[in-house]
Amino acid sequence: MPIKIITLNANGIRSAWRKGLADFLAREQADLVCLQETRIQPAQLSADMLAPGSCRGFFHHAAKAGYSGVAIYARRSPERVVEGLGWPDFDAEGRWLQVDYGNLSIVSLYLPSGSSSEARQQIKFGVMERLTPHLKQMLADGREWIICGDINIAHKNIDIKNWRGNQKNSGFLPEERAWLDLLFDGIGWVDAFRVVDPEPDQYTWWSNRGQAWAKNVGWRIDYQIISPGLRGAVLSARIHKDERFSDHAPLIMEYAIDLP
Repeated sequence: MPIKIITLNANGIRSAWRKGLADFLAREQADLVCLQETRIQPAQLSADMLAPGSCRGFFHHAAKAGYSGVAIYARRSPERVVEGLGWPDFDAEGRWLQVDYGNLSIVSLYLPSGSSSEARQQIKFGVMERLTPHLKQMLADGREWIICGDINIAHKNIDIKNWRGNQKNSGFLPEERAWLDLLFDGIGWVDAFRVVDPEPDQYTWWSNRGQAWAKNVGWRIDYQIISPGLRGAVLSARIHKDERFSDHAPLIMEYAIDLP
C-alpha cells in the first residue's frame, strides 16, 4: 500500500487553519504531514490542531512565542519520536522533529532563513556546516530516511524563476547551492521531487511582493530528501496550488513503502 507524505511551511498554523488547511488535510488523507513554521505554543493548540481527523499530532515548539516550530501529523502512531538534535541553540528554535517506524524515519526540518540579516545568514551557514556530518552519519546507520521541509535554498537555475537576479541573495547564494550539491552528489541524498518531475517552473514559495504568485515568479525551496535506498520507491509528486494556506504550497509525494 503506497504512503502519501505532505510537507508544508504553514507560515503560522493558526493562519493556515483559518485559510482551510484542515479541510485540505481531510481531503488528502495523507499518512504523514510535516509542517514547518507552526509559530504556536502548546497552550494555543486547539483540539483539531492536536489531532485532525484520524491523525495524531507531534510538535517541537520554539522557545520564543510566535516563532519557528515544526510538527508531524501521523495516521499511524510511530514507535519513537525525537525532538531536536541535541544542539541547544538550534533546538530552542524548534527546527527538527523525527518519527520512526521500523527501519524508516521521517523528519520535519525547518532550516533557518538568512534573508533578514547578515547575522542570520551566518547562523544558517553554521547550521548547514553542523548538519553535514550528521547527514553523512544518518546514511551510514542503515536506516531509510525521508527528510521533509523548508530548506530555504533553491538548488539549481531550474528551481528559481529569476535566477540571474538572485545570485547574491540568501536562498540562492553559491555557498548554499554548493551545500546541496554536496548533499545530493557527494553524500548521496536524493531530491525525491526531481526523481519524478524534471520540469521547470515547479515552485513551492512565492514572495508576497508584487505579483509573484500571479506571475509564478517563485522558488522551489521545500523538499522531500530521501536516502538512496528509497529512490526506486518514489511514485509521484505534485505541488498543490489550487488553494493558498501560506506563502508556500504543499508538496505532496507518494512512495511504494509499507509502514511497519
